[in-house]
Amino acid sequence: MEEMTTEPISVEILEREYQFACKTGEREALKAAAAFLDERMRSIKDAGRLMALERIAVMTALNLSDELLKLKGIEKHRQENVDSRIRLLVNELDDALDEHLG
Repeated sequence: MEEMTTEPISVEILEREYQFACKTGEREALKAAAAFLDERMRSIKDAGRLMALERIAVMTALNLSDELLKLKGIEKHRQENVDSRIRLLVNELDDALDEHLG
């Protein structure tokens, strides 16, 4: 199994530069995630009164966590519907085969 090497990457979030080690091949994903985070943090900063960076970061994290949990709930519901439809189709196929072969 080949070990992935890491390389340094610099991203800017709210005018502050952060250095990270990034696995080779994941550079663009990390840059996109940093840009998304920067956009979300800016929207919170711009919408409210002056806030400390830590407070903006926590509010952003809470908002993203809430969105993630809602999406997970939607995905779970979707998967349950898919599973239910598959069971229904399997039962219909079993019934049709029983009639045809019976």
